[in-house]
Amino acid sequence: MNLATFWFIVIAILWSGYFMLEGFDFGVGILLPVLGRDDTERRLMINAIGPVWDGNEVWLLTAGGATFAAFPQWYATMFSGFYLPLLIILVALIIRGVCFEFRSKVDSPRWRANWDRAIFAGSALPALLWGVAFANIVRGVPVNAAHVYTGNLLTLLNWYGLLGGLVTLSLFTLHGAIFLGLKTTGELRARARSAAVRIALVAVPLAAVFLAVTQFSHGRPATDVTAAVAAVALIGGAAAALRGREGWAFAGTALTLVLAVATLFGDLWPNVFPSSTSAAFSLTVNNASSPHYTLVVMSWVALIFTPIVLGYQSWSYWVFRKRLTSASIGPAEHAPTPKPPVTGAKPESVGGRS
Repeated sequence: MNLATFWFIVIAILWSGYFMLEGFDFGVGILLPVLGRDDTERRLMINAIGPVWDGNEVWLLTAGGATFAAFPQWYATMFSGFYLPLLIILVALIIRGVCFEFRSKVDSPRWRANWDRAIFAGSALPALLWGVAFANIVRGVPVNAAHVYTGNLLTLLNWYGLLGGLVTLSLFTLHGAIFLGLKTTGELRARARSAAVRIALVAVPLAAVFLAVTQFSHGRPATDVTAAVAAVALIGGAAAALRGREGWAFAGTALTLVLAVATLFGDLWPNVFPSSTSAAFSLTVNNASSPHYTLVVMSWVALIFTPIVLGYQSWSYWVFRKRLTSASIGPAEHAPTPKPPVTGAKPESVGGRS
């Protein structure tokens, strides 16, 4: 195995980790206006992902950075060709992060409701568009001999790309519902379990159709195995959710997302960005990679720092592993609302005795 192939595998692992971890907090954001009956429950849902959501996004930053450094031609073609969808994802992620910080700054139901809607949109849009993007990468997009994308936004909105988007949207929502069942108690936990069962009725058929179509068109023996195991894990996770076994259900959906990404990358290899115009114009692991010396330096950096990052993130999940209850939610902390000035009163008489 050469270093270019090694880094292709590393990038696949990074995207698998991102989909598995960011998937459930996207799901919680999507379910926020659905399962949260009052402000306390919505704060409970946000607190469930509060300690980890920004750490989960590190996987995206690392995947993007690794692609830029290891496969600059792949990065250039993909990010320029998918510029508008990726810009929408970026803006959605920024707004979503701002929402978590600002929704409790003003003591106003309308204020919090508007931020909650923004959290929903900032979670649902990336969940949909990541599936559209990856489905199109596997399917192939119009790229010319200069490795320049020649399509437009409508080119990406084909039936297969939209199916991929619906699959990631439904799987992330299912993953989030199961996570809420794992992290909460009482009525919110019961509603999350019920929602997980209903979402599974949509997510399982969509994922099965998408994997079947993908394997029929692009599959190979090794990815047939990963796709089959992903399907079994998804069905097992849905069955565990039905029985109220949230731990096993979460493990099932997490394994499904990891194996689904592994299947897509396995179907993609040795290409990294197939051209639907001509196979000769496709970007491959070899013609899109950085020089050998760059890959060597990257490998040493990854060898040193990856265990540190994984150890820290694992520790964070361990520290915040307990279930949350309504009792753990204190009174809302809002920014103080300035009081109107008292006119016509002497300064010494304001607020009590002189």
